[in-house]
Amino acid sequence: MWQSYSNGLLVAIGLIMAIGTQNVFVLAQSLRREHHLQVALLCMLCDALLVSAGVFGLAAALSQSPLLLGIARWGGAAFLLWYASQALLRAWRPQALNASGQHVPRSLRRVLLATLAVTLLNPHVYLDTVLLIGSLGAQQPAPGAYALGAASASLIWFFALALGAAWLAPWLARPATWRLIDLGVAAMMLAIALQLLLDH
Repeated sequence: MWQSYSNGLLVAIGLIMAIGTQNVFVLAQSLRREHHLQVALLCMLCDALLVSAGVFGLAAALSQSPLLLGIARWGGAAFLLWYASQALLRAWRPQALNASGQHVPRSLRRVLLATLAVTLLNPHVYLDTVLLIGSLGAQQPAPGAYALGAASASLIWFFALALGAAWLAPWLARPATWRLIDLGVAAMMLAIALQLLLDH
């Protein structure tokens, strides 16, 4: 159970830590102190629901088909290896997270609608949560623990951004910080890909 939980935690944290529109949006809201806790909670809930749909929906399908299970295993491992290589490339040329800019205060409703748009209208979120995290989770000995681990990763990351934005912003603006993050992400992805291939 703990192995499945830690796999879910590591895969999810590796995916959501990459610089992307959702992270920039959450950080910007947090720096402005504009409904930032609600934004973080909504992002975490969306991730948890999408991951659960992927894990349990794909788990049922994969359990009925050894062929699909093999495709998911090799495809998942290939994606993890590719993702690790992309993280290494980003570490070679690190970027920085920038959430500066002018801003007009918005209502909670408008902010939450914008959060849903940033989260659910991004096609990568479905690739990451439903397909990749879901297919890997469907192969775990304890899929429920894996989904809980992935949800924990979202909870930790988004609330870290929301609560620590003022402290984190100077660090996230440094390319060297993202170099270290990407090296860590690459190591996590490689380790889980190898485990996925060696355990079957």
